[in-house]
Amino acid sequence: MITAIHMLVYSDDASATRAFFKDVLQWPFVSEGAQGDAGTGIGTGGQDPAEWLIFGTGPSELGVHPTAGQHEGQPYRSPRHHSIAVMCDDLDATVAELSGRGATFAGEAEEMGFGRGVSMHVPGADDMLLYQPHHATAHHLP
Repeated sequence: MITAIHMLVYSDDASATRAFFKDVLQWPFVSEGAQGDAGTGIGTGGQDPAEWLIFGTGPSELGVHPTAGQHEGQPYRSPRHHSIAVMCDDLDATVAELSGRGATFAGEAEEMGFGRGVSMHVPGADDMLLYQPHHATAHHLP
């Protein structure tokens, strides 16, 4: 039986990315220690930059988007890829809160059709979309 989804973020500066998730997003975590392969869960509580942290990201959902089709009468094509987006209930309040903890964003929030969103910079890694959805959500389902 599948029990969860494990997402991976590949980073050019893993310590900075982990610190962002821990300190700015304030996601809870467990530690895998300094090597990340001990499986012991023993560490310094995220104080050592070399420590491998595994973050709880809260409820999740998965959508599947086509790589080709029509949108507003125009054809589109996208390469196959995976994407991580972070959802919130109030985009303006969340941007203000995260900015207060040091988060930076690419431009202003904009209407995206499926929701209102903004690109959030993740140190050492690719940006993530932060958005307030207009679409039906599934993250509350059992």
